[in-house]
This record gives sequence, C-alpha cells and structure tokens, in this order.
Amino acid sequence: MSVGVRELTVLSEFKPFGLIAEALDGKPDENFTDKFNYFVFDPKITREREDYESPASDSWNGSDHELFIRGNRIIWSSGLQVIKRFTLESPIIMTCWSSLGALTEPRLCVLRLDTLTVYSVDGEVVSIPLPRTITSIWPLPCGLLLQKAGDGHHPASVPYSASSILNVRDLPRPKRELGYSPQQNLNVLNLSDHTVKGDLARLYSHLILKDPLEEPQAIYVEEKGQLCPMKDFDERIIWTSNLLPLMTSYNKGKMQHSLWLIEITNSTSESSNTNSCEAVPPGVLPKQSSLRRIWQGKGAPSAASKVFLATDYDGVSVLCFLLQEQKGLLSLRLQAIETSSETLSDIKPDMSWCIPAIAAAPVIVTRPRMKVGLLQFTDVIVLGLENNLLLYSGRNCLCRYMLPSGLGKGLVPSNAKSSESLGVRNDLRITGLEDAVEERVNVIVHNGQMFRCALRRSPSSSLTNDCITAMAEGLHSTFYNHFLVLLWGDGNSGYLAKADSCLDSEWEAFNNIIMHICGNSTSVSQKKFDLEPRSSWEFLVGSKFHKRYRMSSSISGIPVAPSLTLQMFDCSSSNIEDKDSADKSYYSQLLLETLDSLHALYENLKLDNLRKRDLKLLAVLLHDIAVFLGEENYVDYYLRDFPNHRRDVGNHCTFVSTRTPPSLFRWLESCLLNGCGSININDLPSLICKDRSSVVSWARKIVSFYSLLSGAEITGRKLSSGVYCKIARGSSHTSEETTVLAMVAEGFGLRQLDLLPAGVSLPLRHALDKCRESPPTDWPAGAYVLIGREDLALSCFERSNKSKELEVHSTTGLISISSPYMQHLHPVTIPSSISDTIGTEGVKIEDTDALDGSMVDGMEHIFNSSTQLRYGRDLRLNEVRRLLCSARPVSVQTSPNPSASDQELQQAQLWQLAQRTTTLPLGRGAFTLATTSTLLTEAIMVPKLVLAGRLPAQQNATVDLDPNIRNIQELRSWPEFHNAVAAGLRLTPLQGKVSRTWITYNKPGVPNVTHAGLLLALGLHGNLRVLTISDIYKYFSQEHESTSVGLMLGLAASYRGTMEPAISKPLYFHVPSHHPSSFPELELPTLLQSAALVAIGILYEGSTHPQTMQFLLGEIGRRSGGDNALEREGYAVAAGTALGLVGLGRGKDALGSVESFVNRLFQYVGGREYHSERPHNVTLSVEEHNRSAGQMMDGTSANVDVTAPGAIIALALLFLKTESEVVASRLSIPQTHFDLQYVRPDFIMLRVIARNLIMWSSVGFNLPKIGFSPRFLKS
Repeated sequence: MSVGVRELTVLSEFKPFGLIAEALDGKPDENFTDKFNYFVFDPKITREREDYESPASDSWNGSDHELFIRGNRIIWSSGLQVIKRFTLESPIIMTCWSSLGALTEPRLCVLRLDTLTVYSVDGEVVSIPLPRTITSIWPLPCGLLLQKAGDGHHPASVPYSASSILNVRDLPRPKRELGYSPQQNLNVLNLSDHTVKGDLARLYSHLILKDPLEEPQAIYVEEKGQLCPMKDFDERIIWTSNLLPLMTSYNKGKMQHSLWLIEITNSTSESSNTNSCEAVPPGVLPKQSSLRRIWQGKGAPSAASKVFLATDYDGVSVLCFLLQEQKGLLSLRLQAIETSSETLSDIKPDMSWCIPAIAAAPVIVTRPRMKVGLLQFTDVIVLGLENNLLLYSGRNCLCRYMLPSGLGKGLVPSNAKSSESLGVRNDLRITGLEDAVEERVNVIVHNGQMFRCALRRSPSSSLTNDCITAMAEGLHSTFYNHFLVLLWGDGNSGYLAKADSCLDSEWEAFNNIIMHICGNSTSVSQKKFDLEPRSSWEFLVGSKFHKRYRMSSSISGIPVAPSLTLQMFDCSSSNIEDKDSADKSYYSQLLLETLDSLHALYENLKLDNLRKRDLKLLAVLLHDIAVFLGEENYVDYYLRDFPNHRRDVGNHCTFVSTRTPPSLFRWLESCLLNGCGSININDLPSLICKDRSSVVSWARKIVSFYSLLSGAEITGRKLSSGVYCKIARGSSHTSEETTVLAMVAEGFGLRQLDLLPAGVSLPLRHALDKCRESPPTDWPAGAYVLIGREDLALSCFERSNKSKELEVHSTTGLISISSPYMQHLHPVTIPSSISDTIGTEGVKIEDTDALDGSMVDGMEHIFNSSTQLRYGRDLRLNEVRRLLCSARPVSVQTSPNPSASDQELQQAQLWQLAQRTTTLPLGRGAFTLATTSTLLTEAIMVPKLVLAGRLPAQQNATVDLDPNIRNIQELRSWPEFHNAVAAGLRLTPLQGKVSRTWITYNKPGVPNVTHAGLLLALGLHGNLRVLTISDIYKYFSQEHESTSVGLMLGLAASYRGTMEPAISKPLYFHVPSHHPSSFPELELPTLLQSAALVAIGILYEGSTHPQTMQFLLGEIGRRSGGDNALEREGYAVAAGTALGLVGLGRGKDALGSVESFVNRLFQYVGGREYHSERPHNVTLSVEEHNRSAGQMMDGTSANVDVTAPGAIIALALLFLKTESEVVASRLSIPQTHFDLQYVRPDFIMLRVIARNLIMWSSVGFNLPKIGFSPRFLKS
C-alpha cells in the first residue's frame, strides 16, 4: 500500500527568543560574542515527577521552553516570556538538566572551565570546583557523568552541539538504586580510591557525580571479568539517557560506536576494608558505578551527529544513530531481558536496520498516551534522500509530510487557505530537522528559514483519541500495526489529512476505517462464495457423492475420462479456500480484539457523566462490529442500553457466538452484594486488568476502590480482584480507610466523585463519611482534605517541617483533591417556604444602614439549600446563629416608663451584655471554621460588633453605652481584633485562592485592628507564606501594635515548626533582652514582647533548639520593662508557653542538662519545699546581666506569683503525654491546710491540668480521680 500524504501544520516561523530578549535588554555587555547556542525542551523536564497521572496530551501548555546560551549568559524562556536569566563569571562550556540521582527536583547544570554550577528551579545555587580538564557533562539516572580530556586537549575545543546537550525525551526521575547487576560477582580492582582526590583525578577519563555535596567518583569498566577504572580518553561520549542507564560513545581511532550499560555494583568486603580514607558503617557496602559494553559498530569515519531513543511497533526500544556521511539512520533494537533483580533489567541488542536519511528526529505521533516502561512511545520523522519527509513507526513508513501550499510566498497559517494558494504548490525544499519536542519539530528549508511545525499527533475529538489509544493498548502489536497502516496510509480517509478537520469528520473517518476492516472480512467470504459452482450440474459434479462414485467406478474397471476442467476447478478452489480462510481468520481475530478493546472503553465511559454523547456514538459503532462478528449477546447488550438507536440487522445476519459481554455495573453490584471473593472475573474487561493502561484508568480506579471496600487482598500493586492499584502511606484498620488511602494515591478527589453516576459514587462517599470522625493520625494531608478534615490536613502539613517550595507543590496537589465548588463559587442561598413560616428573628437580620436592608452577621453563607435539606424544620442551627450574632443590638429588659435610676440600671445591664457580646466572635469562629471561600476580586466582609442595646418595652429604641462612664474604645479594640480573626477563619484553607495581591487588596490605608485580626486568621490557615520580606517590613514600619501582634503570630503559624531564619529575625528584634549589649536600647510595649515570645515558640515548635530553650527559660524569670503586674505575669506566661512549644512532648529528650533544667522550672513553680532553698543555676553572664532588667526575686527566692503560671505551662507542654511519674509527682497539690498558704488556688488548678496532661493515658471518666482531691477535703 502506498503511503498517504499529509500536510504539516505550520505554527510559526521560528527564531530563538533569546535573540529577541537580548534586543529588549538593550546594550550588550563587555563579554558579548557572536556565537550563541540554544535548545528547545519539554516543560515537563523542569518539573518534579507528578504523583497523580495526567494524560500526555495535556502536558503542553501552548509553548515549549528554550535555553539560550551566549558567552556567560543563559536566558530561560517559554514562548514570549522570559522565565529566568543567569549570568556567570566565565564563559559557559555546556549545560544540561539532571536530577543528580538523589534529587527529585531537576537541576540545571552549567559547566565552565573549572566549575560546575547547579541551579535549582527555586533559585538555589551550588558551585562545585572541578578539574580544568572536564570537557562535557551528561545526565544519567544515577548522577551526572563527567567527560575528561586527554593530555593536550582543552575544554574550549569541544564542539558545542545542541543535539548532544540534552535529549528532551528523557524526563528526570527520583533517584533509586538500581540494585545488583547480573555481573555483581566480578572482582573489583582498586576500589579504595573510587572517590577522586588529589592527583588521582588525572588517571581517570570518566567521573560520576551523584550528589552536589559529594566528591566525584571514578567510574569503572569491565575488562576480562574484572572491573577497572575507566582510563580510555579516546571514548568520547555522544549521548546518554536520563531514564535508562545507557551511554553511547565514539572512538575515532577505532572508527567505532559503542553502547554501554551503566550498572551499580557493590564493592567487596576486602576492598572496602582497605579503604582508609572513608569510614564505611559495618555491614554497608559502598555502591560503585561501572560500564559494560553491550554493542559496538565499526566502520564509521565520524561520530553520529544525533543519537536518540525511539520505539518499534511492538513497544521495544530502538536506539537510532544518524550517520550523516553515510546518509543513513542506523536503528538498533534493544531487547530488555528480565533478571532476578526487581529493579534492573539486562539490555541486549536484538537486531538492526538502516533507513536512508539526511536528518531525523524523535516525535510522539501515533501513540501519544502510551508508555513502555519509563519511556513514551516514540516515532521517528525522517528526511529522506529526495528531501521528502517521512513518518516511521519502527521499520514501517506510515505517511509522507509536505509543507502547506503557498508557504514559499510567505507564512500562511494552517487554517487560512485562499483559492490562489490552493493551486500553487510551494517550491521550498526541506534540508534539515531540529528541536523536536513531542509532535513539534523545526523544519529548515533551503533558503535558511526555519518553521515550527506540528505533526497531528492526536485528533481533536476526545472519543476518536480514546478509541485509537484503546486499540493501541488492547490489540496485538501485529494487528495494531495493520490498523496503523490503514489509519495513516490512506490519504483520502480524512483522518488528520487536514489541519482544520472538525470533530465529526474525525469520528466519521475512524468509523470508515473500522468498516473497511469489516468489509475486507465480508469480501473474503463473498469471494469464496463467488468461486463456488452455481449451476446444478456443477454442484453435482463437485459434490462428495460424485467423488465417491468416480472412485467406485475406477475400481470396478469402468474407465472414466478425466475432466480437466473439473480438476482444475477443484485444485484452484482448494488453494483459494485455504488462503481465504486464513485471511478471514486474520480479520476476524482483528475485529474480535477491536471489539474487546472498544468495549472496555465503552464500559469506562459509562462511569463518566460528561461523556454521554460519546457513549451513544461508540454504542452505534460497537453494535455494527458485533453484527459483523455474529455476537448476539453483544448486540442485545448495546440495544438494551440505547433502544432508540435500534438498527435493522437483516435476515442475512447469523449469530454464531454466545459470548457474554463484560459489564462493570454487573461486577460492581456483585461486589457489593457478595463481596470480592465471589465475583465473576469475566465481568471485567481484560484491558482494565492490564497494568499502566491509561485509556481505561478511570474504570480501573473505580474497580480497585470497590475491591478494597469489599475486602480484597493486596499483593504488591495488584489486588486479588485482578486490577492494579496504588495506595498512599498511612495506617488503615478498616476497608474504608484503605479505600481512602487508595483514592489519595490515585488522585481521585471530590471533583472526580461528582463525575460518577450517583449510585456508583454513593458507596465511596459513605466510606469517606465513616472515616471523617476519627481518622488515623499518620495519614497524608491529601487524605484529610478528601474526608473533609482540612483542620487535620493543615496541622499535618505544618508538622512536616518541609521547605516552602515543597509545601507549595503539595498544596497544589491538595487543591486537585478538594471540592471544585469551594474553589470558584460562593454558596447560593435559596429561600424556602420552611424558613418563611418559622419567624425571621433568628434567620433574617435587618440593617437600616445597609442598602438592601440585610445585615452581614458572618454566618449567612451556612444557610443554603443543602442546609434546608439536611435540617428541615430542625431549628437548632437557627438558634446557634441567633446566639452567636453580634451584628445587631442586644435586648435590654426595662420598664416602659424609665426613671433616672432605671437609666443607670440600663447602663449597668448594657455593660454586662456588652462584655458577653465581645466574647461571641470566639464561638462564631468555631461555628464557621473553613466553611466558605473568597474571590480574588472581592474584599472579605467582617461583620459588625455592635455593643448597643435595644429596648423592646420602648418600641425597640436603641441605647448606647455612655462614654463618660466607661472607656468604650478600650473595650472594643481587642474584641474587634478577635472579630476579624473569626471572619478570616471562615476561609477554607488549602484552596490556593489567597494570594499576595488579595492580601494587599484588603489592606486598609490606615492600619486598624480589623486588618490585624485578618492577618492572624490568614496565618493560622498558612496563607501568609505569600508575603515577601518587603511586605513584612512595610507592616512593621506602620508601628501599629495590633498589626504587629497579628503579623508576628500569623507568620509564625504559617511557618510553624520550620525555624525559618527570615521570620525568626524580626521576631527576635521585638525581644530587647535578646539584643547584644552594643545594640541601642528600644522601648517596646510588653504586649509586643510577649507576642514575639509566643511566635518564637510556634516557629520553633518541636525543634528542641537548645539555645532557644535556654533563652526562653531565662525569660520566665526576667523582669519586663513595665511595672504593670498583669504585663509582668503575661510576659512570663508567654515565655513558658513558648518554651513548652519548642520542646513539645519531647520530655527529657529535649533537655540537655535534664536535672538542672527541670529544677529551675520547679523553682519558678514554687511551693513550700522551695521556699527556704536558694535557687540553683540562676547565675547570669556579664553580658546577660548588663542587658537584663533584673530577675524577679524577692530576696533569694523567685517571685512565684509571676513565674509559676508560665513554669507550670512549660512543664505541661514539655512532658505532654510522656507518662513521666517523676515530674507529675512533683506537681502535687497541697494535702494540708498549712500547705495551702504556699499555693494560690489558681495555681492548684494549673497543677491539676498539667498533671493530667503529663499522665494522659491515666485520665479516665472518674471525676474525683481526675481532681486528685486532697486528704483533708475527703475527710
């Protein structure tokens, strides 16, 4: 079959964006040079490997990434936007992306004359000094390979080729040890010097760097059954893979190419013991990297200009060498041989072939969503000797590409076809191919122009794309190769022939190809029918009766004249019958596998509410295929699903098969009724049970979740039901908890649940509800978000002590699991007749100052349609709202005719009610915690805090507090702060909607307590990480006390447990006692100092930082600047709380000198046993004494009235749940009347609480036991 002709989709004329960026930057620097290089790569190469699966077709966001290198500068851009600029001190020799083995995040490695600079995506820079003889760097799965030059060579002489810099097909992956190689029993020579030091570096030709903080190590090569250091400087590296442990090199002296396999071997115990330079732990053998030559090709006068990996039609990897002098593309098929190791397969060359080619590039066209192991299924685009562009899948040429008409007269968009250009064929001649990324490639023409072109790798129709992928994954490689030839070989089929093909034409073209296969099967049967005798005489002479009659006649001696015509007919008929039967069997088997593959897709689409239209179209096609095959049950199955699409089958159709079609709904029902042990495996399509099948991954996930709910056993990644499933880390004691962990690992969140049919999603939602009340404590944050426990997710997130960047990546993953409605929409309140008949006092609140007459009380978003459905006529929710409402005047009961004395009584009663009103935000914050989201274009609404009253007896007249009697402003300041905190806590965390711009948008012109409280609320949700250092400085420079308090506590909560230096500096700045003696004296309010101490404790939570703990221990007994007793006690309580948070629950593990540390805390606690003792270990250093205001000492003992509360809180938090009986016994309560003289009643309460927190497991439901009642009270 002749190959079809396709048109390239010309995206634009290509020019490196680095040149445009340089022109926009202005005048070049002094190191400007005319030489430049660039390479285009896939954006996925700069991202960390995703935990959740995503289709390959969705990976492109519209533009490729580009690295432009000139002199000592690098410009990293995407489309028409510069991402980053790098400027180094010396010229750049080579660059590449590498994960450096142990790192999960890809790094940009830049080689200079004597330095290797490693840049992370987040801006971290590491410089590694290297020998001056390093000429090139190459990424490997286990590290970075360094190529050295021999004597007399200089790095500057190394050619700079973009094709050798980076293979954009090789994506980074996290490091994993490859295990033992098949040759692990080899003797290793001289392993004691595997780390390159001193002059030993001159002996080795190749080094490997496994970590930026380690020394480069020597790499070994197998020679005569032994491993020796690689010292062959003539083996020049021309390609490496970042996914497979492969390397190719060229030896100019031998004129040969070599393919090497990189293996990780263990050094022998003898050699490891001889290494005196390194301390190796006992029982641990150091890992060594070695090279083993698995193929060599001789006779090449020069090195291959390009080397890349592709895929054969059956999924086997193919290594391609572009030999420009021979004008050919040498393809070497690599067969992976499984070994006893679970992590490494031996690779052996299988066969090779050569294709005439001037240029070639790897592209992803025919199977864009298929992966073979770690590699994507890759085709090859070849520029032939006649300058024709051909698409190859393995050895099969599928089609020929040509530039659009009229391109020679100027760039013509792919969708603009004028009548003049249609008749004029372009005269541009293609001369080269460069910069291939997925299905996009740069086409170079003879006049020097370069066009960015796209090969139509997948149709726009999602259904067509899914059908092709299902056939690619379900059909045998021979059958799919035949289908691929039909798909791409017929240029008139309409499939992908035009760049502007619509969805309907693509589906129609795919239907025509399937019907063409059915037609071939029918024509074979028809051809056989045509060759059969038609007349009665021909039927008689060709019958078995006539054959038996002839045989009996010849035996009896009656001569019968042979009929040559009949003999020839019999002979030709038998031969054609054999051939046609084979053809019919081939097409029948092809159609059977096609039916099974597309039926698996059909069952997958049934589980998606948004694919109903595609389901109907696919049902019609499957019905026709089933009719051709005579599958009666399949025909009946599709007609039952869509009876309105019934077609006339006809009388000529005979059903010959009684196979029962698999049904996912039947399987799910059986799984729920009978359990996983008694289900019928035939109800599952075979494609769903196939590992790494992307097209039916949706159905595979649902089947795996139902299997786990029904108690399926887990063996590795495979369940006893036959499907594969990933399960996140965490403990699980029930099948529901295991299902939740599986949903998190598979990236299946609330948004995906909404796509399922209601009956299918209901058991999964029930499993989430069962786990919501008391989930395990070691779950990942995504599991808590999935079950609706964002509070636990946030605390789990903060306990992880990860960096800011890792936390941002994790937050992005959590957003994909959370509900989509909480991300974009506000709840819609739908009035109901029920609420209208109840009475509007507790539901509807009027405000005469508002334009619409309604009042915002901070709880109106809870009352929506779902609330009415859930509670109905239950008024408890309305009553809670009425009790917590602070946005309207409270009712004051007075007489109808008040006198002067009644007015004083009103003010006294109103003052008491005002104090109650100021406490309502605390309850409202708990009631509305994480119940709504915000829009970036809307300011957050803070409800009013009304301290006025209304007089029902006087027609609801309003009465205000008399400012002459009470200081109203002092009463309102901090309640307004907490009111804003409650309003901010309404926002749902982990939604990604609070940005730096939004915080700035809500920032008032004049600082106030409302915005200060909002900052604290945002910090408690972890949203203040978006603020920059300059933003933090601007807030502090306002010198507003409430704003500073809210900002410090909010920042500490956002960076909880991270010990972030950038945050700790402004916190310590607000603690004058920590300033050096030379620092100018600052007058800071005690409130700011106390808030800074608590923020330090939150920032250093659980770190047991020794210097911080010693500092906070001293602050408990330090006199504050003010003389207010409450401020002094508050400062001590803040220091004790911070001390307890730093060593939270660590007990004796957190204390360096345990006895002295605990004794000093108990001295601050006080009691009769310490009343006459001189305090120990309270001697201050000279500098500490000079900058201190003095200890709170009354004579020789501590002022326990001030220090005791903070010390008791510190002990309770330090020994939280440690069951330390020694510490608990020392927190005893007085047992006699005489002992009561030494302990205040409030201190007794603190001791009882602290003692129970320490002895947590002994707390029961016996209230007298909890109280530890003294003996004299019992009597």
